Amino acid sequence: MEAFDPKFCLTERDVESKLLVHYLLPQLGYGVDSWYEEVALGSIRLDFLVLATNLLAGRLGPPAAVVMEAKRPQANLDAHVNKLKRYLTSLGIRYGLLTNAWEIRVYETQSPQAIAEVFRCGGQHLHEHLPQLRQLIGKSSPSLRLPIPVSPSPRRIPMKTIAVYHNKGGVGKTTTVTNLGAALALQGYRVLLIDLDSQANTTFAAGLMKFADEDDDNLANNNVYHAIAEKHQFQISDVARRGSYCAAPVDVVPAHINLIQQERILQDKSFAKTRLLEKLNKAKEQYDFVIVDCPPSLNLYAQVALVSTDYLIIPSDLKPFANEGLRNVKNFVEEIDEFRQVIQRPPIAVLGVLPSKIMTNPKFVENTLPRVEEKVRTKYGFPLLTSRIFDRVDLGKCLNVETNDGEVPVPDPQSIFDFAPDSQAAKEFSALAAEILQK
Repeated sequence: MEAFDPKFCLTERDVESKLLVHYLLPQLGYGVDSWYEEVALGSIRLDFLVLATNLLAGRLGPPAAVVMEAKRPQANLDAHVNKLKRYLTSLGIRYGLLTNAWEIRVYETQSPQAIAEVFRCGGQHLHEHLPQLRQLIGKSSPSLRLPIPVSPSPRRIPMKTIAVYHNKGGVGKTTTVTNLGAALALQGYRVLLIDLDSQANTTFAAGLMKFADEDDDNLANNNVYHAIAEKHQFQISDVARRGSYCAAPVDVVPAHINLIQQERILQDKSFAKTRLLEKLNKAKEQYDFVIVDCPPSLNLYAQVALVSTDYLIIPSDLKPFANEGLRNVKNFVEEIDEFRQVIQRPPIAVLGVLPSKIMTNPKFVENTLPRVEEKVRTKYGFPLLTSRIFDRVDLGKCLNVETNDGEVPVPDPQSIFDFAPDSQAAKEFSALAAEILQK
């Protein structure tokens, strides 16, 4: 048997073609009808999906399949393990192969939350290890069909609603809503996002605005306005849609640009402030967490959000206007709490101000940021969350991902966990989710 020589792989494309397609897959018994390149499954895009069943089903569970990820020859494979883990655990696939031609690794899913390395060899010695690989991930291997051990789901909790609000725009509300929701969903919690801002930024960021022309707009006649306006129709289950921005399932009640006009219709309706709360109460067995993106205003939709919520997070870049706006937030919360008392709702539990879109300059972080944070506590009377979300390039890039539908680019935003799972931003949102769960 001819040995494989990794020195002939100079690019990632070479690794895909020369190692996987022309050498390894045939040696493992997979023909051209067994593997699929550049496979998109929701927000996940795989280099190679190899199927022992020769059948690409819409639902792969539990599939006899192998995910194969090819990296450039100089790549450090350690940096890509977490992404492979998310692919395997999200899709319920048992084995994944990771290679840069000079090194070949195989990982096995050992629970819905964990993978472990079960094979490694150098590319120049691959031919010696082919029998072991065939036994592990070859097309006829019984290992592919073994079920993944099931671990307990997170303990179901009474539904908690969290509003993310500041009356100043541009402080990171949408980024907080979508990525906090993704972080909780990736831990197995059932998450619903509600967009109450007519800018519809959360609706876009969750992947629900994939139309390039207003004639294809499928949101105008079924969105959060209808859930508020109609008593019997448009229940949460009727309006919510599955977002595509995250590997884990996240439902979204979308907003629409028409909300700003439709507010006039609702303005004098006695039911307007409480209708969403009523419908959420009917859906309380469906979700563990509901996270509401509020408009940066004191309008009716902001009132609806704060009447409906249990908890409040206040994202702030801690700049002067945002800090001065905290007075308005405080007065607004007090006003809403008076109304909540009338309808026998407890006061809003303020989880705290979340430092968001914070500069990463070391001198600012070390010297200025602590002073500004202390001012929020002493001058404005709000607690601060321990977590901090810094202004990272990846957070902007993950919203601007596009795919092509023919010649037309279509928005395909991703959560930070899907776009850059090993980034500092992903770690920061993981820490925020852990703090919210603790509180």
